[in-house]
Amino acid sequence: MSPATATRPVAPPLAPGTSPAPGYEVLAHLARTGWLDLYDAWSEERDCRCVVKVLRPDCRDEPRLGERLVREGRWLRRFTHPHLVRAYESFESPEPLVVLETLTGETLSHLIGRLPRRAAAEDVAVLGVQLCSAMHYLHGQGLLHLDLKPSNVVVECGHAKVLDLSVARPPGIAPPGVGTFGYLAPEQARGGPLSAAADVWGIGITLYELATGDVPFDIGDTVDGTTDTGGADWFPQLEEAAPPVTARRRLPRALAAAIDGCLLPEPAARPSIPELSAALDATLHRRRRDTPVPE
Repeated sequence: MSPATATRPVAPPLAPGTSPAPGYEVLAHLARTGWLDLYDAWSEERDCRCVVKVLRPDCRDEPRLGERLVREGRWLRRFTHPHLVRAYESFESPEPLVVLETLTGETLSHLIGRLPRRAAAEDVAVLGVQLCSAMHYLHGQGLLHLDLKPSNVVVECGHAKVLDLSVARPPGIAPPGVGTFGYLAPEQARGGPLSAAADVWGIGITLYELATGDVPFDIGDTVDGTTDTGGADWFPQLEEAAPPVTARRRLPRALAAAIDGCLLPEPAARPSIPELSAALDATLHRRRRDTPVPE
């Protein structure tokens, strides 16, 4: 968002009953981000609820943001994977808009906040395998996600779906700070060539937070939940290595090693997505094998 946009008064969300696009009716406003409004909406054609993503009113004169939103909608309409959210439709006019399936679970960030105790080790490993599956598919489509974090994962009955391809891009050179401040891989914070290893970091930091209830770095008051943090001039990921997950939580050795391996500073030192998936899956089989069977 430009400085001029940031100081402009923001119009209120659309009221219930408003039609953001032909065939859709707003039921309620769900959330407002740094550049988007999300609505619970009704689809006349499908006779069901859906989620509509539109640009905030103060961002509608920024073509770059509209292009980003429409591009995400096109990708999600084309992609088919059990751990990626589906898009039904996208519009370029009269305003950029994307229609997504309604997910009835809760975000992982909300789940972490309300759990009375930390997630079971097996649940951490299961989520990791599912995230690996989604990233393996996405990488096969020629894209990196680059914004894996608990607020971009919805979980229902142990089944995870990854949201938000708004900063996704093919592997290659990227400017500094593409993603969310506290979750960036060091190479994302630094800028330069990005590879699948950046999403391995994203999986690792998401599992770290699920396992411990916190991110590995002291991110102070800088995080505001927005993306494209290229304006930041300080990143803790570039000054210190992530502390071992066992410094904050006892975990099975193999699971802890898998999470720690994702958060190594050098991209080449991290496991590949297939290697990480196999390591996490092995911890599940080992745990089940070591669990006594009741007589």
